[in-house]
Amino acid sequence: MGLFNYKAVDADGRMVQGRLDAINLVDLEMRLKRMEMDLVNGTPVSSWDMFGGSVPRRELINFCFHLEQLNRAGVPILEGLSDLRDSLEHPRFREVIASLVESIEGGQTLSQAMALHPRVFTKVFVSLVRAGELTGQLSEVLQNLTESLKWEDEIASQTKKLLMYPAFVGTIVLGATFFLMVYMVPQLKQFVRNMGQELPAQTRALFFVSDLLVNYWYLALLLPILGIALLSYLLHTNPAVRHGFDAFKLKLPVFGPILKKIVLSRFANTFALLYASGIPILESIRTTEEVVGNRVIRLGLEKVEQLIGEGQNVTTAFHTIGLFPPLVIRMLRVGESTGSLDTALRNVSYFFNRDVKESVEKIQSLIEPALTLILGSVLGWIMLAVLGPVYDVISKIKT
Repeated sequence: MGLFNYKAVDADGRMVQGRLDAINLVDLEMRLKRMEMDLVNGTPVSSWDMFGGSVPRRELINFCFHLEQLNRAGVPILEGLSDLRDSLEHPRFREVIASLVESIEGGQTLSQAMALHPRVFTKVFVSLVRAGELTGQLSEVLQNLTESLKWEDEIASQTKKLLMYPAFVGTIVLGATFFLMVYMVPQLKQFVRNMGQELPAQTRALFFVSDLLVNYWYLALLLPILGIALLSYLLHTNPAVRHGFDAFKLKLPVFGPILKKIVLSRFANTFALLYASGIPILESIRTTEEVVGNRVIRLGLEKVEQLIGEGQNVTTAFHTIGLFPPLVIRMLRVGESTGSLDTALRNVSYFFNRDVKESVEKIQSLIEPALTLILGSVLGWIMLAVLGPVYDVISKIKT
């Protein structure tokens, strides 16, 4: 079965464009007929375009919420998906929902149909929906997924705040410094040298750096880009480099602990969601290993899975790998002893999430004055290096 771009006319006479799975053009026309649309033309999608774009998290949140409401009201899944397909505005997601409808009409379950779109529905998402189908609690699972996706959206927003603001302001500082070194300092250099004074070490150092940037400005611009491109290539192709880089991120002086809390919070929330849905604990841990996004943490979770498989309890296994602080281990111990491990894991997620919020707010309040201090120091060095010889000449004239 291939993927086709199509143009069709709907029941209201409007032109509709989209993308749909089909064996051939005849099959495409029949599928569109079942969707109450008449095919105008269709073309196969090339392998380069077949992957499509990802779906925004906001669209998934709305999808889970509306499907949960329809399912809770007793509307059959197929009818609910058809209604959602017709009301969606996001073209890529509308194509995915149309494909879900086709797969379910072909005899597949909702989770099986979702598994055909791994770029849209993650393994955790599919596992939870499968568990909801097996236990008859699909509405509850969809509700939990809605809350989880909202939480993930909030965590992503906090992570962007943590990383983007320093990167933006740092870029401005570097740009201002580059401008001063390439444009302003060369203009002042000739004036200072014409005074005939022996230049102090800081002035010679300033002129040396300025000459390097003036003569080799292209290297100053290209080397960071090439370095980032090389690092990105190695991270995607070399597991050892990826492991070392992930370990380095966790050891950063200020940002490392916050990134670790974000990763562990994501793990605890996902683990609680899977475990509460009736998925066995080892399978839940195995599934969450793919969503933490850090190889160091992932190796630790693989060790936890191994220890639990060997007979250790959950609390002892997590305590052995040393990822969680003592307070969290105590929460897990209480949750395990009372039979409410999912509640304990949600408390762990809340604990880390609150800590992350407070840490991000503190860092944001310190970043601006810190970067202002750096820019002020650079400007002070330049002014001192340039005005120092001038002040010496004036002092000698007065004497």
